[in-house]
Amino acid sequence: MIKQLSSTLSPLKAASQKLLLATSAAALAIGMPVGALIAPASPAIAQSGDLDRAVTALRGISTMKADFTQTDREGRTTQGVMTLKRPGKIRFQYGKGDDLLVVSNGKSLYLVDYEVNQVQRWPIKNSPLGALLDPNRDVKRFGKLMPTNNSQVISIEVRDPKRPEFGVMNMIFVKDASAPGGLQLTHWVALDSQNHRTTVRLKNHRYGLAVSENTFKFKDPRKTTRRPR
Repeated sequence: MIKQLSSTLSPLKAASQKLLLATSAAALAIGMPVGALIAPASPAIAQSGDLDRAVTALRGISTMKADFTQTDREGRTTQGVMTLKRPGKIRFQYGKGDDLLVVSNGKSLYLVDYEVNQVQRWPIKNSPLGALLDPNRDVKRFGKLMPTNNSQVISIEVRDPKRPEFGVMNMIFVKDASAPGGLQLTHWVALDSQNHRTTVRLKNHRYGLAVSENTFKFKDPRKTTRRPR
């Protein structure tokens, strides 16, 4: 999901490709193609309060776990578990056989590739995932409603017009009374500055779980003597 970051800042072979699979930051999950949701419908379909509702829903998540499927522009997919804890912490744990980890400790976002013993770091504010990790700041400031052809679906586009290198993220919500704020974040679609698309779809959402701070630490592969970050 953060793949777009990897492709923009430095090519990390397989890790770079996986990162591009995403987001950005950018779109958390339904099993429906975004093209079907973001159609040229009447602007009246998008209620004026939907942006505030989406922000409220995101802010209502204290902790969350969800299974994710990440798909890149060439149709390659990978799966894993996403763990979120406010403020600002997230972990994308890829499945068995993947030597890649994406994790944020609340200040910085790390891409850890254990196969080649490399680590990349970005400040959270420079990540498309900032809209998810700090919805009050990023969604309200940089987000706008996109028309959809489904009254049960809310689409929000997040971009910083002054920093096009950060890319664009479309977050898709579906109305669900059982989710915080009555909206379930089902997927997001991220486009990086080179127009590479990554889609992240979520399912099996679990809210309010006890999540240890150790979840957002990792073993640095560059030196075995280094302590977990």
